[in-house]
Amino acid sequence: MTSRERWEAVLRHQKPDRTPMDYWATPEFSSKLMVHLECETEEEALRKLNVDFVVKAEPLYCGPPLLAGTDVFGSRFRDIDYGSGEYRECITHPLAEFETVDEIESGYTWPDPDWWDYSVLPNQLRGHKDHPVIGGSYEPFLIYKQLRGEEQSYLDLVLNPDLVHYCLDKLLHLDLEEITRIYETIPGQVLLTYVAEDMGGQEDLLFSPEHIRAFLLPHIRRVINLVHSSGVYVFHHNDGAIRRILPDMVEAGIDLLNPIQWRCQGLDRRELKKTFGDQIVFHGAMDNQETLPFGTVTDVEREVRENLDILGKDGGYILAPCHNIQPLTPVENVVAMYRTCFIESLL
Repeated sequence: MTSRERWEAVLRHQKPDRTPMDYWATPEFSSKLMVHLECETEEEALRKLNVDFVVKAEPLYCGPPLLAGTDVFGSRFRDIDYGSGEYRECITHPLAEFETVDEIESGYTWPDPDWWDYSVLPNQLRGHKDHPVIGGSYEPFLIYKQLRGEEQSYLDLVLNPDLVHYCLDKLLHLDLEEITRIYETIPGQVLLTYVAEDMGGQEDLLFSPEHIRAFLLPHIRRVINLVHSSGVYVFHHNDGAIRRILPDMVEAGIDLLNPIQWRCQGLDRRELKKTFGDQIVFHGAMDNQETLPFGTVTDVEREVRENLDILGKDGGYILAPCHNIQPLTPVENVVAMYRTCFIESLL
């Protein structure tokens, strides 16, 4: 099978020739991996490890010029050095001082779908017809937090619900238009669309289930309906301890759940497989809080076999790290992860 065929088989709940593997990592770790494998590009390294990597179809921004470090919404970012790498953190919030919908209507300009050029998409896919393609994304509360500020955004759910609904409506329509234009530009080529929201912490949800159902799920359902009506699968990313809301997400129609951070409260892999294994595909589950960065090669090999035995039983699993592999992670552990999965899933 090709990588795309392998993913398609799993998404149809059929058994592929072997378990597909995906890759998420920071740029710093990817550089280490390339040096270790003596490869000039990340793609060359992934092919060497038999990774069934995903190709991203993303329009090119061509709208009004942006200030350095500023995104299309007017949020400003700064690179924060944490010792072994950098993360981009939001440091200004353009809607922080607004108190009403009317004030935003009169004092803020939302991005326009025409600010992006979709003609670049076919070139992005050239040479990758054998790999799965992901196109379009939806993660509105992440953007809302950048617009309003982390603390204020959660307070708004109680204190300013009209403001939240108004902003999420704007973000929904922007993303629906983006997704539609991607599908129209490269018809039949998109396999996955990214529908995400980080709802969990290490021990429980960051939102109440009632707030998720009131503010997030209605729009998520609209996006999922568009994705499914176009013959595309929903790749749902949702960090942390999300077990309490997972039945709602499955009912809404997600096809694939990432990242399966099974060390978080309530995410027992056997229970997840037993309860949801006939409805969704599991993606991730290679722990990058303890096993990958701090475990031994033997620990990694053991966890690969566990995931294949539990989540991969009768198919329905794509092996990948739980999130971006961090720079401090030993390269040997990551190489062992992919090589063990490749060998074990062929037995």
